[in-house]
Amino acid sequence: MDAIQTVRATDRLAEIREQASPHVSLQPDRTQLLIGIATCANAAKARETLSAVQQALQTQGLADDVDLIQVGCVGRCSLEPLLEVRAPGEAPRMYINVTAERASQIVAQDVGGGKPITDWLIDEGKRPEGELEPDTAEAGAINHFIRDWQHVNFFARQLRIALRNVGRIDPEHIDDYIALGGYEALARVLDEMSPEDVIEIVSDSKLRGRGGAGFPTGLKWKFTREADGDPKYVICNADEGDPGAFMDRSALEGDPHSVLEAMAIAGFAIGAQQGYVYVRAEYPLAIKRLEKAIEQARELGILGQNVLGTDFSFDIDLRLGAGAFVCGEETALIASIEGKRGMPRPRPPYPSESGLWGKPTCINNVETLANIPPIILNGAEWYAGIGTEGSKGTKVFALAGNVENTGLIEVPMGITLREIIFEIGGGVPDGLEFKAAQTGGPSGGCLSAKYLDTPIDYDSLREAGAIMGSGGLIVMDSNSCMVDIARFFLTFTQDESCGRCTPCREGTKRMLEILERITQGKGEERDFERLQRLCDVASRSSLCGLGQTAANPVLSTMRHFEDEYRAHIEEHRCPAHLCRALLHYQIDPERCVGCGLCKRVCPVHCIVGDPREPHVITEEVCTACGACFDACKFDAVLRT
Repeated sequence: MDAIQTVRATDRLAEIREQASPHVSLQPDRTQLLIGIATCANAAKARETLSAVQQALQTQGLADDVDLIQVGCVGRCSLEPLLEVRAPGEAPRMYINVTAERASQIVAQDVGGGKPITDWLIDEGKRPEGELEPDTAEAGAINHFIRDWQHVNFFARQLRIALRNVGRIDPEHIDDYIALGGYEALARVLDEMSPEDVIEIVSDSKLRGRGGAGFPTGLKWKFTREADGDPKYVICNADEGDPGAFMDRSALEGDPHSVLEAMAIAGFAIGAQQGYVYVRAEYPLAIKRLEKAIEQARELGILGQNVLGTDFSFDIDLRLGAGAFVCGEETALIASIEGKRGMPRPRPPYPSESGLWGKPTCINNVETLANIPPIILNGAEWYAGIGTEGSKGTKVFALAGNVENTGLIEVPMGITLREIIFEIGGGVPDGLEFKAAQTGGPSGGCLSAKYLDTPIDYDSLREAGAIMGSGGLIVMDSNSCMVDIARFFLTFTQDESCGRCTPCREGTKRMLEILERITQGKGEERDFERLQRLCDVASRSSLCGLGQTAANPVLSTMRHFEDEYRAHIEEHRCPAHLCRALLHYQIDPERCVGCGLCKRVCPVHCIVGDPREPHVITEEVCTACGACFDACKFDAVLRT
């Protein structure tokens, strides 16, 4: 239903803004302490830190003069809990690994005494000199965080659009979002644009779906608007099932209103009055903050009947998923919302024609929607000016694995793997060499060092044998066995297969059986050919994206690490010394001093020998656990 103006939405939003009392200010007139409270931070005991800061402020008599504010995760997850100090006229300071004990000292020495504890500050470079440039609601909301922390390598190469507010606002306080230009895009759409205008600007921005497939967002909206049928629906896919991926969770925990605003804009564009956020039940904090955000938006007339005083009505409800990976596929997700078992169905018809309850439905994931308000405010040309020819804008990645700086990053499309891993990520720890990067989650591909200078965009990754996926990026060092990596990811996808179609149900099972046989030293010469054939059939014949992409880890590792497969199959040897069934341990009598340490740590008592005499491993009993190898201080235990 198109909006028929009764009052100007921008005027109503201005009234709301005048009455707002935001917690966070970009230029505070009193000291603010921002502490990250998110799932990752809570796992590092951030709530204990929060309590300690509250107690210390009371003890120091500072509780009435300092604002303590909870924010989302800024992405530097491995250094949490994080505490940011923002004092009037001073550059912000970010404390890392803030335990409850550290929190008390920070309040006493820095907040109360004016003496920062430099050893606990995040500091990977030199802070630029000079005055900080002023913020604006338009440019500052996107750039100010990176501007404040451009001296820190982890943040310097990032550009935050989807995550522009995460870590900058109190996600449970709608006034913070409104103060940074929140819901301005929705108001502008209702006042100045037709549904066709909105679809045109999204189309011209060249925004592609960030859920994995990369389908043009504007085209999806256009198809849904033009489809016959009423009512129409908007769905936010927040069913994030990739192992190690937490992009959607962090966005919802740190900036839920951004997604709600985008869903309302999408509803106006396609002619829908109802939206649903399908979110994993395993995300309790995201659910809590979404529920609170929806309630606050309804109270202010931003959701529900007569949005911002217009005749356009749009409301949003939550639907919780039970954790099935296949429900990330849009037709399986729709079935789940309808109360059915989450299983995909053949397409066409596509959801834009026949989706939820058989009605036209537009489905976008969290990151895709989070880009919409900035595109409306700044224009399609601005967004299309970021990234590469075929991949515009930025991409959020969950950087994990064997890399120094793990966490959440948002970077322009076209940045290379090398820049992400070695500049933002800080390189591979413990002096080990980079071996591979796996992009796209469990259905993604593994790229070798040969592809470190590959641009991160949809087309380049596809040409290299990988996929963008939803944004998981796992780094592997030289100790990783690529055959075992393929087995690990296939174990996940085989277990998550819904079983509806034979190519996926049987194909993934047969592939997994072959990989398990290879890693156990029972590989056969024909296994390489068998795997390739099974991968081809599953990729071409499976019903949904799960089965169509499940073979990617196998295909990419066979392509880029064929020598490791050959070593496992032909030589019954694991070059990475990781597959236990292929490992053999023995003791060098020339190096062994008979200290007995290996004998004491052996869990199966397979090592024999007298004190101060060379010891011997009974291979028939040895389980190849490696305890003796790790314990020996004289390098006498040999591993082959």
